[in-house]
Amino acid sequence: MSIDGTAPAPATGGFTLDDYVRLVNDEIGMPLAPAQVAADFDELPDWDSLYLLKLVTALEAAIGRKVPVGRVLEARSLKEIYELAVTG
Repeated sequence: MSIDGTAPAPATGGFTLDDYVRLVNDEIGMPLAPAQVAADFDELPDWDSLYLLKLVTALEAAIGRKVPVGRVLEARSLKEIYELAVTG
């Protein structure tokens, strides 16, 4: 906890949520607005398993470490995948 009583933000290694949205748009080619990042996969009309494979590969390259794929498969949103990737 910081001096002012607020909890510090989790370490992301400099890879922000905005970076992640850009990665989804640019690297895997899926159109995603920042407001959609927390949406359930069922609410994303373009989402499919091929995007998941591309995303894991692109994320690992972007953050420089392995992503916990078993836990990624349990995620229900792109935001959950982002949180798993940056916190391990």
